[in-house]
Amino acid sequence: MKTAVGTRSVIPEPADVWMLVREHPTVLGNATQALATALAAAHGPRFAVWHTDELLFGVADGRLVLRTLGGADVPAPQVVCVRQMPGSMRDHREVTLVRHLERMGSRLLNRPDAHLSCRNKIWQMQELAAAGLPVPDTLSYATAPLEGVVRNVAAPCVVKAVRGTKGRQVFLAPDQRLLRDLAGSLTQEVPFLFQEHVATSHGRTLRVVVVEGEPVGAVLHTSGGDALAANIGNGGSATLCPGRYPAAERLAVEAATALGLDIAGVDLLLTADDGYTVCEVNAVPGWRPAMTTVVPAVTACIARHLAARGPAARGGGTARPERA
Repeated sequence: MKTAVGTRSVIPEPADVWMLVREHPTVLGNATQALATALAAAHGPRFAVWHTDELLFGVADGRLVLRTLGGADVPAPQVVCVRQMPGSMRDHREVTLVRHLERMGSRLLNRPDAHLSCRNKIWQMQELAAAGLPVPDTLSYATAPLEGVVRNVAAPCVVKAVRGTKGRQVFLAPDQRLLRDLAGSLTQEVPFLFQEHVATSHGRTLRVVVVEGEPVGAVLHTSGGDALAANIGNGGSATLCPGRYPAAERLAVEAATALGLDIAGVDLLLTADDGYTVCEVNAVPGWRPAMTTVVPAVTACIARHLAARGPAARGGGTARPERA
């Protein structure tokens, strides 16, 4: 695997499969590293890890091109596994790069439109509700002042930034007074959403990992103490539970399908009627090391897409993008 940054003294070998990750010096997460190791074992020198700050892209002589910082042309790969968190993608930077790869003929897992839908938690709710899937009652805004917004919100409610990860910028507002007090102090960099508090699932979230329409792992996250968010990074615990909640796994598959995701982590809340509602969907899911079925499932998914494309010519956008 190639991970160093900077100009290169040698032209990089063409690779059929890429993993695209964040710019240096971001450290690969445990799940991403485990997947990269498996892909390297499966594809050898035909696999490469690229960071977003290693590539130039544009048009030369009327053709789409990719280049290293050293000026060497890089053929577009057949399949790209995107492990850049959608929440950190910027339209004029990373999103433009992944669109460029797709236009050059690469098959992205997941595709740019699916990443964009998952980047914004309201966009997710729009797609899921339009598909008829259960989601908590949610309210957000475009340019309305927060003081006016909170007057229309029923408490208790969960307050989240529409773009956030790992349980950050998520808290429970137990009453209207707290909402009013916070209205003048919440950052306005991105909007917030105000979501129904599913009390029966306070501190508990069921995550199902879905790969190409199949549930391949499930884990129940439980927060420490009275915390709302059940993220492991915030002190929570995890209990593996594949097959224990079949209705939840079916709902997770439907949610991933509604958002057009090949690979997804679907977080579900447990409702009072012994049912489930979709909390949010992740286009770059993490998973526990003990979830040993996930990496083989993702590796097999990538291998299937690579095989389906056949011996298509590499480089310079000569291959046409695959369409669903």
